[in-house]
Amino acid sequence: MRWIIRPVWGLLIVGIGFMAYGLYRQEHLIVLKKAINICLECIGVG
Repeated sequence: MRWIIRPVWGLLIVGIGFMAYGLYRQEHLIVLKKAINICLECIGVG
């Protein structure tokens, strides 16, 4: 069972690192802007 736990912690740390890097590059603002544009196009407002 211990051989399963180590890769899980490693992947968790890598995932948190990628999330922090995305926040540092302000990728969340780009994704939000694209989501708003898609929603407005679906409704027909944009």
